[in-house]
Amino acid sequence: MQKALKKSYKFTIRTASYVTIIATVLMALFLNAFHTIDWEFLIFPFACFLVCFVVIQYRIERFIYRRIKRIYDDLTLLESTDLRQQPITTDMTTLTKEIDKYARDKKLEIETLKVREEYRKEFLGNVSHELKTPLFTVQGYIETLLDGAMNDEKIRKKYLSRASKGVERLTYILKDLDMITKLEVGDLSLNIEKFDVVELIQNIFDLFEMKASKKNITLTFDTDYPQPIYVNADRERIQQIVSNLVVNSIKYGSEHGTTEVSIENLIKNKVIVRVTDNGEGIAQEHLSRLFERFYRVDKSGSRKEGGSGLGLSIVKHIIEAHNEKIYVESEPGVGSEFSFTLEKAK
Repeated sequence: MQKALKKSYKFTIRTASYVTIIATVLMALFLNAFHTIDWEFLIFPFACFLVCFVVIQYRIERFIYRRIKRIYDDLTLLESTDLRQQPITTDMTTLTKEIDKYARDKKLEIETLKVREEYRKEFLGNVSHELKTPLFTVQGYIETLLDGAMNDEKIRKKYLSRASKGVERLTYILKDLDMITKLEVGDLSLNIEKFDVVELIQNIFDLFEMKASKKNITLTFDTDYPQPIYVNADRERIQQIVSNLVVNSIKYGSEHGTTEVSIENLIKNKVIVRVTDNGEGIAQEHLSRLFERFYRVDKSGSRKEGGSGLGLSIVKHIIEAHNEKIYVESEPGVGSEFSFTLEKAK
């Protein structure tokens, strides 16, 4: 504010000086023409300067300050917190910088809101699609049964079985939505314990061996791990993560392909688990959004592979709940690698 006042006084002094010089010259010419100039005339410039200084400074404070304050008030209506907290200045340079900064901040805020709004619309559309498909399936089978098909025992059993699968899919989606909501608000507690991650992965291989064999996919480690590798984490959640990644590698893996898991020492107290396949791969433009809820690389709408569309998002949130990181690398036609870190147990 002091700097602003100094600039204001500087402007006033210059303006008053110009007016005083002009007025003094004119007065001197007038007196020289019609009267005699004496020593008392020397009082005029000083008096003129003081009067001009007071009048001009007063007008600046009353006229310019009032209008600048109106600009601040208008910006205050737009909830500019930064400007409200600053003193009002008559310095045009400072004011211009403040308004430019305000405009840039608002532009960034608007762009962020547009991105969020687009994401919200897409998310609601995905939720609607994911719930609509099994709902319509169940509704169709039940209406067919009510229209008379229930009298045929064979058709009744077949349609009820399909309707049951639709209900299971709905339950699966709602269960995943509930879990991801708890993860996002930090309401899901973790049971941290020490366990052998090699044994856990081997159990998952055994669990999905039949599923992998249908596509002739081999589930294997990159090398033998004769010694256990202990980590500190929630065993159930880590099993969920690895299961999800292995199932995805089977779903999108190539016939006669391989799903390989490796465990490496990253630093002194960290290990990194990598799940690699030689499947169809993922294009680069999809990688940044791969962990979003309901985001699917395949936009055709096909749901032949099943799943809720929330698996990778849940994986990311579980990893982040452990204060760890997850990474993905992929190349179309070559394959994908998902990796995540864990705390190594002592």
